[in-house]
Amino acid sequence: MSEAAASYNIHEAKTQLSRIVERVERGEEVIISRAGTPVARVVPLTGTIRRRSRGALRNRLHLTEDWDSPSVNDAIADDFGAGS
Repeated sequence: MSEAAASYNIHEAKTQLSRIVERVERGEEVIISRAGTPVARVVPLTGTIRRRSRGALRNRLHLTEDWDSPSVNDAIADDFGAGS
């Protein structure tokens, strides 16, 4: 049977974030609750994150002449429901 996850309320989580992250880095799971109700589970990331160096998209990303035009910006805003 596995051990129960550590649990913190919102206030404790804010004041002890560094300790919580240390526990998670050691492989523990932490539950964060609001008014006694669990609302979030903090778990270790699986796998590694491969960060690319600056310029990794050089010569791979091509922008059109109108990439930042008002019409393109309006179309993107419409796609996200933020259009005027």
